[in-house]
Amino acid sequence: MFTHDTELGFGLGLRTEHYAEIFDGKPAVDWFEAVTENYLVAGGRPLHNLMRVRERFPVALHGVSLSIGSTGPLDLSYLAQVKALAKRVDPVWISDHLCWTGVNGKNLHDLLPLPYTEEALAHVVARVRAVQEILGQRILLENVSSYLAFQESRMTEWEFLSAVATQADCLLLLDVNNVYVSSVNHEFDPITYLDAIPADRVQQIHLAGHESHGDYLIDTHDRPVPDAVWSLYREALKRFGVVPTMIERDANIPPLAELEAELRIARRMAERAHAEAA
Repeated sequence: MFTHDTELGFGLGLRTEHYAEIFDGKPAVDWFEAVTENYLVAGGRPLHNLMRVRERFPVALHGVSLSIGSTGPLDLSYLAQVKALAKRVDPVWISDHLCWTGVNGKNLHDLLPLPYTEEALAHVVARVRAVQEILGQRILLENVSSYLAFQESRMTEWEFLSAVATQADCLLLLDVNNVYVSSVNHEFDPITYLDAIPADRVQQIHLAGHESHGDYLIDTHDRPVPDAVWSLYREALKRFGVVPTMIERDANIPPLAELEAELRIARRMAERAHAEAA
């Protein structure tokens, strides 16, 4: 199996539609990101296929159910399952989202934003520390796209995200598409967002597409990375260096070759940024 390497290169989300090409060919992909919840089983075909991928490629685990911002208690059963999966798969890292997904034991299956207050910050920091203690490793938290803001907020999203990472001693999965989507929806400068993020905390980058409704955007992951997100990725490379980068596609999933072509764009941009920084 592959060993851990912080310079992973360029990856894709692991999707069942591409299994045959992954198993039978030599995709131009450095690593894959698997949705954690799809493999929280003791056996069966999903886990078998994941382990087949893991034999050839590094794998990151990316969850959607941690609900780190919820006021409900941490789901210790879920965390035990994640820990068991991580022990089996030996992922390069484990990530989830800076949000809440449910309360009182009910999962709303959405990535819901938080109020950016000192009280919420202390609450999230304590929970991240507890999760990292249980899992025995630092986790990555991803910024989510949002469509509303709380009047109670006393800091910006980027200030809150940076404070969580610093105070909880966790790492960040910077979703460049989500930064862009939220910048349009909330009318802020995405460059200001990038400038405020501590570079030493950014472990991974997501790229994806979104749906435009004119004066607001919806994060859909159902189309190619648009020019505006590529432009923001170029700015991210200037600030954070060549960080392991992955393209997400969750709907209207194209043939693997189309996503490999998108990855080549990311590679070329990273190579150019690296050369300019040298």
